Amino acid sequence: MRGAFFRTLVKLAECDERIYLIVGDLGFGVAETFAQRFPCRFLNAGVAEQNMTGMAAGLALSGKIVFTYSIANFPVLRCLEQIRNDVCYHGANVKIVAVGGGLAYGSLGSSHHATEDLAIMRSLPHMTVVAPGDPTEAEAATQAVAEHQGPCYLRLGRAGESTVHRVPISFQLGKAIQVRRGTDLTLISTGGLLETAVQVAEILSKKNLQARVLSMHTLKPLDIDTLLAAARETGEIYTLEEHSVIGGLGSAVAEVLAESGAESVTFKRFGLPSSFSCKIGTQEYLRAQHGLSAESVAEAICCISEKARILVTSAEI
Repeated sequence: MRGAFFRTLVKLAECDERIYLIVGDLGFGVAETFAQRFPCRFLNAGVAEQNMTGMAAGLALSGKIVFTYSIANFPVLRCLEQIRNDVCYHGANVKIVAVGGGLAYGSLGSSHHATEDLAIMRSLPHMTVVAPGDPTEAEAATQAVAEHQGPCYLRLGRAGESTVHRVPISFQLGKAIQVRRGTDLTLISTGGLLETAVQVAEILSKKNLQARVLSMHTLKPLDIDTLLAAARETGEIYTLEEHSVIGGLGSAVAEVLAESGAESVTFKRFGLPSSFSCKIGTQEYLRAQHGLSAESVAEAICCISEKARILVTSAEI
């Protein structure tokens, strides 16, 4: 996703002189192309993310489109006050980009695990929150947030993610993408677990459960219409995210379902516990340790779905 973001950003900057990039003392391997092509529109703020965000807000309020970029929590948590008061309060055209969402920097420990960012950013006024599911979505999301007027948060994976979409996609902020059809249940993912969601659906299909897969790349605004349609048509909703179960995709979906008055909908969140990880390892290893492997999720869904169907059958009798 990181490579797709920078390739797209360079293309956009070629056509729009308002686009600036400010980094927090990193990204030279991937940011060098932008820096060399547009030296007057590139700034390295150093290890000073508060300053980075303040400069971005100032440039945006003078008519620029400014992207800030750093690892995981640093462009979000370290400068949250500046994001809230300088960017969101003024509706500034700042696009905050975090690379390494979730457990992507797993070996660096909890300081580099972005597991609360979606909850925090979606709670901020005027903030649009986007977490693309693969490099194809990352490219489209970069263009979409650049065109969007106002603050945006773009949560990326790290590098090496598989391309899930094999055909061209129609990408709109606030509109989910249906990746796979299904009538028995719905899997909704955000961010880098899209490939896992597809793998879960493939496992379930061998057990005669046809899962609809939705990529909810935009967490705010949420695609309420598509969500409620899935609830009506499949009766079971399962959310999948590499983020705390508190405040992220699962919470957003639960809020909609609870307030919609939807009846007889089976619902379950798959995500990370609200705790610091005491384990160190690769992203794949840490996902498995927290029950986010395709096999673990599929097994849990089979058990829940079977119980739900037994209850429905008993009620009908």
